[in-house]
Amino acid sequence: MINAVERKIEQYVAELDDSFVTSLYRRLPRGKRLRTKLILKIAGSDLKVIKTAATVEMIHAASLLHDDVIDDAKSRRGRVSVNASEGSKTAIMIGDILYSKAFFELISISPEVAKVVSNAVVQLSLGELSDVELSRKFHTNRDAYLKMLYQKTASLMEASAEAAAILVGKDRVAYRDYGRKLGLAFQMIDDILDITADSKTLGKPALHDFVEGKVTLPYMYLYDVLADVDREYLVSLHRKRLSSDEALWIKIAMKKYGIVEKSYAEAKELILEAVDSMEKLGEYDLSNIAKAMIEREF
Repeated sequence: MINAVERKIEQYVAELDDSFVTSLYRRLPRGKRLRTKLILKIAGSDLKVIKTAATVEMIHAASLLHDDVIDDAKSRRGRVSVNASEGSKTAIMIGDILYSKAFFELISISPEVAKVVSNAVVQLSLGELSDVELSRKFHTNRDAYLKMLYQKTASLMEASAEAAAILVGKDRVAYRDYGRKLGLAFQMIDDILDITADSKTLGKPALHDFVEGKVTLPYMYLYDVLADVDREYLVSLHRKRLSSDEALWIKIAMKKYGIVEKSYAEAKELILEAVDSMEKLGEYDLSNIAKAMIEREF
């Protein structure tokens, strides 16, 4: 049924009747389609469900286009980003077009679904702004980091699960909570992979988040355990293009203090809570999606 969602997105884009937009959309990497998988597993595959998944994926694609402009990213999942190839103005406008078309189609699905998804986009935008502000300097504000993580990533995952539950009359609160925990854990693990995975796997340079200014959970944990002189050195590397020796220092320090394991344990706790809640409802497919997330390679 994922193919049906892809076809619906292509239909929506074709309806815009703009060959340039169509060509640029076709160049965008498809990604894992995790939000689509959640929606289909929760709600089945009737037309409203397919439409909901399609609009959510268009919104997600739009947010990534804007995110790449904000981060001045040159690639996205191993492909040249739209802002790098066509310029930031084009990337922003393509994102706006996808957002607008998605909202237009949402209205015909369900007022309640439209409300849930639209609110998630508000949160997502607030999260993007918070991410920019938090990246200006090194910080150890864990609460602010987690709030930003919820807004920027988990809110749309949460809305996907809740919207699907609404469509088929399931317990929206239970599925919303599942989506939130899954989204938080997903981003936490992505933050860890930025440190542990190689550039080929990531589709971007390793430690790229820290170079961009993002202080993720592992860096906060590392700062907490370092001696004062090493803390100063870590802070001095923030937002800096790292030499191989500087990158190696960070990785060795992370390994010495078991930072990756500690960060992973926090993400795993959220996943296990999500697994437990779905297994109590007999939703083993959703449980398996969550389990697969904690089995990603480090």
